[in-house]
This record gives sequence, structure tokens and C-alpha cells, in this order.
Amino acid sequence: MTAKEIRELAPVEIANKLRETREQLLNLRLRKQTGQVEKTHELRTLRKDIARLETELSVRRNKSAA
Repeated sequence: MTAKEIRELAPVEIANKLRETREQLLNLRLRKQTGQVEKTHELRTLRKDIARLETELSVRRNKSAA
């Protein structure tokens, strides 16, 4: 996901997407431990997506608090 796509989402959608992405990361980590992952770059991609989602959520919280 790009930052532009994330900015277009509603806060509830961002929270849902964040939960889904964290679940995907957990499953991918478990599969990596058992040697079933061929595309290890997906781990990095998911971590970066989580960071983008978290950043956008915190920006919106700060805007609403100010």
C-alpha cells in the first residue's frame, strides 16, 4: 500500500487494514521458521506497510487532539 492510498481510507478502515496486515506478518513469520517462505522480501514489505498505517493513524489522532 502506498501512503496516498492509506490517506484515502477512513480511520476504521485503517485500523482494520492494520489488524489484517499484522496477522499476515505473524503467519509469514511462522511459515519462515518452518522454511516454507520463498519470498522473504514480503516480511519487509509488510513491516513497512504497518509503519505507514501506524503513522497515518497517529497523524490523524494528533490533528483531532489539536
